[in-house]
Amino acid sequence: MSNIFEFIAESRSGSGSSMARGLRREGKVPAVVYGGSVGPETIALDHNEVEKHLEHEAVYSHVLDVKVDGKVQKALLKAVQRHPAKPQVLHMDFMRVDATHKVKMHVPLHFINEDICVGVKAGGVVTHSSVDIEVSCLPGVLPEYLEVDLAEIELGGGVHLSDISLPSGVEIVELTHGDNHDLPVAQVLKGKPAKEEESSEEGGGDSEE
Repeated sequence: MSNIFEFIAESRSGSGSSMARGLRREGKVPAVVYGGSVGPETIALDHNEVEKHLEHEAVYSHVLDVKVDGKVQKALLKAVQRHPAKPQVLHMDFMRVDATHKVKMHVPLHFINEDICVGVKAGGVVTHSSVDIEVSCLPGVLPEYLEVDLAEIELGGGVHLSDISLPSGVEIVELTHGDNHDLPVAQVLKGKPAKEEESSEEGGGDSEE
């Protein structure tokens, strides 16, 4: 099994839309690696391998090995451009990372214990305000995801950014802007009673005499 955190690429010369189209016809994905003390480098990757890698959520919030012509560069996947109608990756951006410098990255939120949530048992419904959040940390401690525990959330309550448990050395970027940026990521709202829903459906049409 191939390493999902390793992208094998080859350097390419030239740029522009015609060059990119030519690569795509060959089953390649044009991409760029930038950042650090080295200038931007244009590369090409195998489309089928890229598609397999992108099926894994962890790829989007993990330090990757971008192997260009045999030389490995540590990088984060910063952008993926997809075709609007076809299952095709059009372009990718990788940003080089330095182990001694902090990076900002969006990591997914995993909501757990929704089935035993106090508020849900009381008839509430969980609504999610965010599916990911931006964090700042050194590359070595970048979390793959962050868990949001809903077990003790009561009806009408919620979980805010400041309630999320963070690994050591990781901070939420939004919270660095002040207390008024402590936004909710999930809430337990009062659900519509089942009997009310049924009566609404049964009485939805006007009777004719």
